[in-house]
Amino acid sequence: MSRGRARTARGRLAVALAAIGTAALLLGASGCAPEPAPARPSSSAPKPTKTTPPPPTLEELRHAKAQRLVASWTPRERAGSIVMAGFEGTDPAPVRAFAAQQHLGGLILMGGNVPGTPEELRALTAGLSPDPTLPVLTGIDEEGGEVTRLPWDDLPGAGELRSQPPAQTTAAFRSRAGLLHDGGVTVNFGIVADVTSDPNSFIFGRVLGENAAESGPRVAAAVAGERGLVASTLKHFPGHGAAPGDSHSGIPQTDLDRASWQRDEAPPFTDGIRAGAQLLMFGHLAYTAVDAKPASLSPVWHRIAREELGFTGVAVTDDLGMLLSSGDPAYTDPTKNAVDALAAGNDLLLMVIGSDQATATGAIDGIVAAVAAKTVPETRLTDAATRVTELRLELAGWKPPAN
Repeated sequence: MSRGRARTARGRLAVALAAIGTAALLLGASGCAPEPAPARPSSSAPKPTKTTPPPPTLEELRHAKAQRLVASWTPRERAGSIVMAGFEGTDPAPVRAFAAQQHLGGLILMGGNVPGTPEELRALTAGLSPDPTLPVLTGIDEEGGEVTRLPWDDLPGAGELRSQPPAQTTAAFRSRAGLLHDGGVTVNFGIVADVTSDPNSFIFGRVLGENAAESGPRVAAAVAGERGLVASTLKHFPGHGAAPGDSHSGIPQTDLDRASWQRDEAPPFTDGIRAGAQLLMFGHLAYTAVDAKPASLSPVWHRIAREELGFTGVAVTDDLGMLLSSGDPAYTDPTKNAVDALAAGNDLLLMVIGSDQATATGAIDGIVAAVAAKTVPETRLTDAATRVTELRLELAGWKPPAN
């Protein structure tokens, strides 16, 4: 072979070998064809859109306002804001001065504080608040029937209503709430959710039903009647009917178990909570199978109300002064009672019987000291003050400023 022909053959061989190598790389060891490259997204495919979050609700804005107010207060002002105190007489001036000095969150009207006419009551309540932009809660026990503070309230109470359809309860409580609203009262401790069929029971004349099935719809009806006029309170959680005795002079006890309570005592409270009651009053009642402590001082019962019954409003004690009259040596110190009530989960501390300005002041000082010593978490006081303040803003008709 000539030198030129040899060079040509070698060149053809090199080209052939290169072609074979390229094919091998493309096919791979298995001899399979390569996967096609992924297609590029079409320019006509829809692009994700940004969603605008909904504007905050009035409730959310009010909660944020309450948080800002509470954050701006001193620890002592926060402690004062969770106390609802009783007072003497019908002159608002000294009461307003005391409320301002102690930064009180509320005042309660008892029989001796109610003047003779609706006009005089309106003048009294209008003069109680140091700050008209954040009025104190003005509370009263106006159940009707056996417990009536207003001389001009002749509307039917539980003794009549429990034999009538629930619509009659709605009508009675709406008219009663109208009397309170016209008089400047903002909170009614007036809806008894206890049940009992025992005519000898302390609470029998005040219940809206002799069993849960009868009571529950009327409790919900009472809340509906008060809606928009006064804040509704359910009492006396977890139920006075099962605990014989009078909690004004002792600590009524029952060994009723949880399952029986859930079936027989809880439904009227659940119905009232679902109907929108803003407050739940914890009684000085010991359900010993659940907790040896009275419910008013029991973290267990507060957890049950929040986590199992779904209550999100203001937890309020029954009058802490009643503990002083219980005869139990464990409850002779009003300051300790107030601190323990806050620690248990109450947001609003009611102080009437055996309580004066010095008692309320001592309770406030004791709460501040307990928070400083970390025996009560600071967050517990902040949460309580926020809930009470939020209710005050709601009842005052607070609206966010227009942009």
